[in-house]
Amino acid sequence: MKYIPKKKGILFYLNFRERMNNQKILLTKEGLLELKKDLTELENIKRPAAVQRLAAAKAQGDLSENSEYSSALEELSFIDGRISELREVIKQASTVNISNKKHDTVDVGCKVTLHIDGKKDIFFIVGEWEANPAEKKISHSSPLGKALLGKKKGDRVEVEAPAGKIIYKILDVR
Repeated sequence: MKYIPKKKGILFYLNFRERMNNQKILLTKEGLLELKKDLTELENIKRPAAVQRLAAAKAQGDLSENSEYSSALEELSFIDGRISELREVIKQASTVNISNKKHDTVDVGCKVTLHIDGKKDIFFIVGEWEANPAEKKISHSSPLGKALLGKKKGDRVEVEAPAGKIIYKILDVR
Protein backbone atom coordinates (compact mmCIF):
# COMPACT_ATOMS: atom_id res chain seq x y z
CA MET A 1 0.00 0.00 0.00
CA LYS A 2 1.42 3.37 -1.03
CA TYR A 3 1.48 6.15 1.57
CA ILE A 4 -0.49 9.26 0.59
CA PRO A 5 0.14 12.31 2.77
CA LYS A 6 -2.89 13.86 4.42
CA LYS A 7 -1.50 17.37 4.72
CA LYS A 8 1.11 19.10 2.61
CA GLY A 9 3.20 16.77 0.54
CA ILE A 10 3.44 15.77 -3.08
CA LEU A 11 -0.34 15.95 -3.60
CA PHE A 12 -0.38 19.46 -2.17
CA TYR A 13 2.55 20.36 -4.41
CA LEU A 14 0.78 19.12 -7.53
CA ASN A 15 -2.34 21.14 -6.70
CA PHE A 16 -0.18 24.16 -5.83
CA ARG A 17 1.71 23.90 -9.11
CA GLU A 18 -1.55 23.69 -11.02
CA ARG A 19 -2.79 26.85 -9.25
CA MET A 20 0.46 28.68 -9.97
CA ASN A 21 0.00 28.27 -13.72
CA ASN A 22 3.17 30.27 -14.42
CA GLN A 23 1.93 33.39 -12.61
CA LYS A 24 4.52 35.86 -11.43
CA ILE A 25 4.65 36.13 -7.67
CA LEU A 26 5.41 39.58 -6.29
CA LEU A 27 8.03 39.66 -3.54
CA THR A 28 10.23 42.31 -2.05
CA LYS A 29 13.97 41.61 -2.21
CA GLU A 30 13.91 40.98 1.55
CA GLY A 31 11.02 38.55 1.16
CA LEU A 32 12.82 36.65 -1.59
CA LEU A 33 15.95 36.38 0.56
CA GLU A 34 13.85 35.07 3.46
CA LEU A 35 12.26 32.39 1.26
CA LYS A 36 15.69 31.36 -0.03
CA LYS A 37 16.94 31.14 3.56
CA ASP A 38 13.95 28.95 4.49
CA LEU A 39 14.61 26.71 1.48
CA THR A 40 18.29 26.32 2.40
CA GLU A 41 17.38 25.40 5.98
CA LEU A 42 14.84 22.84 4.81
CA GLU A 43 17.24 21.25 2.31
CA ASN A 44 20.38 21.26 4.44
CA ILE A 45 19.13 20.82 8.01
CA LYS A 46 15.51 19.72 8.36
CA ARG A 47 15.32 17.21 5.50
CA PRO A 48 18.50 15.32 6.46
CA ALA A 49 17.25 15.16 10.07
CA ALA A 50 13.88 13.83 8.89
CA VAL A 51 15.59 11.20 6.71
CA GLN A 52 17.65 10.06 9.72
CA ARG A 53 14.52 9.91 11.88
CA LEU A 54 12.76 7.82 9.23
CA ALA A 55 15.71 5.43 8.94
CA ALA A 56 15.86 5.01 12.73
CA ALA A 57 12.12 4.32 12.87
CA LYS A 58 12.38 1.83 9.99
CA ALA A 59 15.14 -0.01 11.83
CA GLN A 60 12.75 -0.66 14.74
CA GLY A 61 11.08 -3.41 12.75
CA ASP A 62 7.37 -4.00 12.04
CA LEU A 63 6.26 -0.97 10.02
CA SER A 64 2.54 -1.75 10.11
CA GLU A 65 2.23 -0.82 13.79
CA ASN A 66 5.11 1.62 14.03
CA SER A 67 3.67 5.06 14.76
CA GLU A 68 7.15 6.61 14.82
CA TYR A 69 7.69 5.41 11.25
CA SER A 70 4.32 6.83 10.10
CA SER A 71 5.04 10.14 11.83
CA ALA A 72 8.57 10.38 10.36
CA LEU A 73 7.25 9.53 6.89
CA GLU A 74 4.57 12.21 7.15
CA GLU A 75 7.12 14.77 8.34
CA LEU A 76 9.46 13.95 5.44
CA SER A 77 6.58 14.19 3.00
CA PHE A 78 5.62 17.61 4.40
CA ILE A 79 9.22 18.85 4.14
CA ASP A 80 9.55 17.58 0.57
CA GLY A 81 6.29 19.30 -0.37
CA ARG A 82 7.43 22.56 1.21
CA ILE A 83 10.79 22.36 -0.59
CA SER A 84 9.01 21.88 -3.92
CA GLU A 85 6.61 24.71 -3.13
CA LEU A 86 9.42 27.14 -2.21
CA ARG A 87 11.43 26.22 -5.31
CA GLU A 88 8.42 26.96 -7.50
CA VAL A 89 7.70 30.26 -5.73
CA ILE A 90 11.33 31.37 -6.05
CA LYS A 91 11.32 30.38 -9.72
CA GLN A 92 8.15 32.41 -10.36
CA ALA A 93 9.19 35.38 -8.19
CA SER A 94 9.25 38.90 -9.48
CA THR A 95 10.93 41.30 -7.07
CA VAL A 96 9.95 44.86 -6.27
CA ASN A 97 12.15 47.42 -4.60
CA ILE A 98 11.32 48.87 -1.22
CA SER A 99 12.85 52.28 -1.22
CA ASN A 100 12.71 55.33 1.00
CA LYS A 101 11.81 57.60 -1.91
CA LYS A 102 8.39 59.18 -2.07
CA HIS A 103 5.79 57.45 -4.20
CA ASP A 104 2.85 59.25 -5.79
CA THR A 105 0.53 56.27 -5.46
CA VAL A 106 0.31 53.17 -3.30
CA ASP A 107 1.92 50.09 -4.84
CA VAL A 108 3.67 46.91 -3.75
CA GLY A 109 6.81 47.84 -1.85
CA CYS A 110 5.36 51.06 -0.39
CA LYS A 111 5.14 52.12 3.22
CA VAL A 112 1.73 53.69 3.84
CA THR A 113 0.74 55.79 6.86
CA LEU A 114 -2.98 55.56 7.55
CA HIS A 115 -5.35 57.34 9.90
CA ILE A 116 -7.86 54.91 11.40
CA ASP A 117 -10.40 55.91 14.05
CA GLY A 118 -8.21 58.61 15.57
CA LYS A 119 -5.02 56.49 15.40
CA LYS A 120 -2.08 56.61 13.05
CA ASP A 121 -0.65 53.32 11.76
CA ILE A 122 2.06 52.43 9.25
CA PHE A 123 1.67 49.45 6.91
CA PHE A 124 3.96 47.87 4.32
CA ILE A 125 2.32 46.69 1.10
CA VAL A 126 3.94 43.38 0.15
CA GLY A 127 3.29 40.29 -1.95
CA GLU A 128 1.06 37.46 -0.69
CA TRP A 129 3.97 35.28 0.41
CA GLU A 130 5.36 37.97 2.71
CA ALA A 131 2.13 39.10 4.35
CA ASN A 132 2.32 39.17 8.14
CA PRO A 133 -0.30 41.26 9.92
CA ALA A 134 1.65 41.11 13.21
CA GLU A 135 4.51 42.96 11.48
CA LYS A 136 2.09 45.34 9.68
CA LYS A 137 2.92 43.73 6.33
CA ILE A 138 -0.26 43.45 4.30
CA SER A 139 -0.72 41.70 1.01
CA HIS A 140 -1.55 43.68 -2.08
CA SER A 141 -4.35 41.16 -2.66
CA SER A 142 -5.94 41.52 0.81
CA PRO A 143 -9.10 43.64 1.07
CA LEU A 144 -7.15 46.58 2.54
CA GLY A 145 -4.28 46.09 0.09
CA LYS A 146 -6.64 46.07 -2.89
CA ALA A 147 -8.42 49.18 -1.62
CA LEU A 148 -5.12 51.05 -1.18
CA LEU A 149 -3.47 50.19 -4.51
CA GLY A 150 -3.32 53.20 -6.81
CA LYS A 151 -4.53 55.65 -4.16
CA LYS A 152 -2.69 58.87 -3.21
CA LYS A 153 -1.90 60.84 -0.10
CA GLY A 154 -5.11 62.43 1.19
CA ASP A 155 -7.41 59.79 -0.36
CA ARG A 156 -9.90 57.92 1.77
CA VAL A 157 -10.59 54.22 1.30
CA GLU A 158 -13.45 52.17 2.65
CA VAL A 159 -12.91 48.51 3.50
CA GLU A 160 -15.58 46.01 4.46
CA ALA A 161 -14.55 44.14 7.62
CA PRO A 162 -16.37 41.61 9.82
CA ALA A 163 -17.12 44.45 12.27
CA GLY A 164 -18.49 46.66 9.48
CA LYS A 165 -17.04 49.26 7.13
CA ILE A 166 -13.77 50.86 8.14
CA ILE A 167 -12.65 54.14 6.62
CA TYR A 168 -8.93 54.81 6.26
CA LYS A 169 -7.34 58.11 5.32
CA ILE A 170 -3.94 57.96 3.61
CA LEU A 171 -1.58 60.35 5.40
CA ASP A 172 1.66 59.45 3.62
CA VAL A 173 3.01 57.13 0.91
CA ARG A 174 6.73 56.25 0.80
